[in-house]
Amino acid sequence: MSDALARPARASRPRGVSHAKESFAAYVFLLPALCFFSVFVVYPMLRGMYLSFFKLAGRRMTFVGLKNYVDLANDPVFWRSLGNTLLLVVGNVPIVIVFSLFVAATIFRKRPFTRSLLRGVFYLPAVSSVVSITVVWSWIYHPRYGVLNYLISRAGAEPVAWLGDPRFALAAVLVVMTTLSVGQPIILYVASLGNSPESYVEAAEIDGASPWQRFRHIVWPLLMPTTLYIVIITTINSFQVFAIIQLLTSGGPAYATTTLMYQIYERAFQIGDFGQSSALGVILAVIIVAISVVQYRYFKSDVEY
Repeated sequence: MSDALARPARASRPRGVSHAKESFAAYVFLLPALCFFSVFVVYPMLRGMYLSFFKLAGRRMTFVGLKNYVDLANDPVFWRSLGNTLLLVVGNVPIVIVFSLFVAATIFRKRPFTRSLLRGVFYLPAVSSVVSITVVWSWIYHPRYGVLNYLISRAGAEPVAWLGDPRFALAAVLVVMTTLSVGQPIILYVASLGNSPESYVEAAEIDGASPWQRFRHIVWPLLMPTTLYIVIITTINSFQVFAIIQLLTSGGPAYATTTLMYQIYERAFQIGDFGQSSALGVILAVIIVAISVVQYRYFKSDVEY
């Protein structure tokens, strides 16, 4: 009899014990991230919901129930800021999707060096300081010395107070938001186009499908998972825009660029009403969650490639 047969068989480790040890190890590695998330995300969120039912005066807290929400419902500035926020979201998200997809499809067919160079150029604003880019745009919009008004005056038109006129201020903010928002979507779309099966498009082309039909029925469904991520992230970032407005307009003129996020800051740190500020935060969170759920159900896809 060989040594292998003579050697007593080792007792096999129960599968449940092995699985439990693996799960324990996974939770140990996840523990720092979970602690960070709990301390800096979950706790502030719950604390904000709690404070929204109180009136704060210094260190005194007086329970007022839903009064903060009722006061906001009767506040015309709240409705104006909500409208401005929705306009920015509705304007920014489609522009980012269409522009990013167009640029990605354009540079995807370029040579590798050219494609990498263009991706870096378009991604540069995404990794640059929001403050520095916004300051540059403030000089572009300057009513007297700005490049934009210089070009307009060369065309024979009168200069425009882009940030001082309620008719143009929100559109000016939207342009800056779009500039800062397209970098990452372009990179993601280029990567998704590279991972999409080329054979599907070639088969449709052989069958006589037009370029629009190939895009509509083949390329676009394959890009749906990426589009879902881009839509949700861009929507959340559009709702939370603050630094651009703070640096360009400070919510003016005449509340033309005041958003929910800027009003949260204004109520808390300029007026000192942390109760209403917390109520605004809860309202903003509910709106973001509701819209994200709708977007997920509309854009979700079972496509895998």
